[in-house]
Amino acid sequence: MPIPPHRAAFGARVRELRNEHGWSQEDFAHRAELDRTYVSGIERGRRNPTLDIIYRLAQTLGVPASDLLA
Repeated sequence: MPIPPHRAAFGARVRELRNEHGWSQEDFAHRAELDRTYVSGIERGRRNPTLDIIYRLAQTLGVPASDLLA
């Protein structure tokens, strides 16, 4: 099944912001209190995070949730 473009874009934005912080997926996952494989799935567009997870990611990255959806 192909990855929906909106999930791929969301994952790319999360990855971009994570890299700006200089965090590995493991570092980021630990800070966000998520499993590293879940973060990997989000960044690859394989996971469809809930609104609660989107807010947790945004808070960990220090950005408004809307920045992840832009």
